[in-house]
Amino acid sequence: MLDDATARETVVAAADRLFYARGVQSVGMDAVRSEAGVPLKRIYALFRSKEDLVVAVLALRTKQWADGVERAAAGAGSPRERILAVFDFLDAWFREDGFRGCAFINSFGELGATSPRIADAVREHKESFRDHLLALVREAGLPDAVAVQVVLLVEGAQTTAAITHDADVARQARQAAAALLDAA
Repeated sequence: MLDDATARETVVAAADRLFYARGVQSVGMDAVRSEAGVPLKRIYALFRSKEDLVVAVLALRTKQWADGVERAAAGAGSPRERILAVFDFLDAWFREDGFRGCAFINSFGELGATSPRIADAVREHKESFRDHLLALVREAGLPDAVAVQVVLLVEGAQTTAAITHDADVARQARQAAAALLDAA
């Protein structure tokens, strides 16, 4: 039998795969049980509700996002290069099989109006990313407003790539961000 931490990780990873591929509302807890190989009673002992599980999935996605952005920026020397590296991260992500856009935007669209906890988890993630960019923009000596403008390019690229299935959107957004940084 799996210990609680391992069972929790297994269930969250399974739910993440299912929710991302099919949407949160269309996935029942029985499907999560089947995908995870963890009994339903155990899942509910670990997560009191499906909402708790969605919040845990979003926490996993926040970590994945931060790790991906950090890896993309690892070789960048300047704040400007670290800002633009976000778009390199997006470019690689948009080209992955099964790309369905931003899990946060998707979750907010499905459940944000009815679940304050999910809406808050999405907002916290988006604010954390904005704060990350704000720190880089300040380090580059640019006006704070540039961070919000870059965030808009990132968010727009995610949504556009998901809808159009055009991974090149990340490169186009990167070019726009570079022009924006140069103009600032």
